Amino acid sequence: MKTNHHFAFFDEGSKKEIRRAILKAVAIPGYQVPFSSREMPIARGWGTGGLQITLSIIGCEDVLKVIDQGSDESVNAVSIKKLVQTTTGVEVTDLTQEATIIQSRHRIPEVPLDSNQILVLQVPAPEPLRDVEAREYMTKILHSEEEYSGAWLQLFEQIMKFGRTTTGADHPVYVNHRYVMAPSPIPRFDNPKMHQSEALILLGAGREKKIYAVPPFTDVRSLAFDDYPFKVESFSGKQCRLCGTSDVFLDEVLAADTGEVSYQCNDTSYCMERLNQAEKAEVENNYA
Repeated sequence: MKTNHHFAFFDEGSKKEIRRAILKAVAIPGYQVPFSSREMPIARGWGTGGLQITLSIIGCEDVLKVIDQGSDESVNAVSIKKLVQTTTGVEVTDLTQEATIIQSRHRIPEVPLDSNQILVLQVPAPEPLRDVEAREYMTKILHSEEEYSGAWLQLFEQIMKFGRTTTGADHPVYVNHRYVMAPSPIPRFDNPKMHQSEALILLGAGREKKIYAVPPFTDVRSLAFDDYPFKVESFSGKQCRLCGTSDVFLDEVLAADTGEVSYQCNDTSYCMERLNQAEKAEVENNYA
């Protein structure tokens, strides 16, 4: 079938250049590799970095899943899926375990990823030292010298002011005992999922023109002091109002009519899959 666009939107030269940047990023875990960020049919800041990675690595046999803050049906997720599917014809899915490429904004899926999958994270601000050093050439020097006292100082100031670290998302991590890295604005709850992950994790910032990576089975540790250890968000005593699970990242839901507070799985496909499994088990028990 003749089309008016290249497979996966980009010309082959563009895809090769981005793949070379990806290979360098995989070879040096946590290191930010500059690349020539292309113009995209979506605005910068809406996932152009992650989308460029996805379009450069996707093949005809891949199965794509796109999520935005846990949802498969947000405007951003649906628009990205439509663009990729229109230019490649690949299959899309909502089920994490069926996907070979998962592009995500602000979340790592609850279902553990395996070695046959690639997670692509959209990143708005890839430089973890930007709040303490505005000059790009200086942050490069700090990374090269492994001088991360500024990142530690930020955490120390939070503890002095609030008695704990207050990074709600994008808590910096140490990758492969070498580079401090911004994990993208995932909640603290998701940081441990990066450690020794079976899946390749690729991170792309289109506006900032950076690609970096966490290869499979790489050590990823969240920055923390020995006497103030890193802690994820706690949902102790709470459970999803739909599927009943309590060991995942939950969203607080406020009823408009009563003002009653309840909780629901942030990962919508995980929640729906649990509900489907519960309904199937109930049907089987009724016929047993």
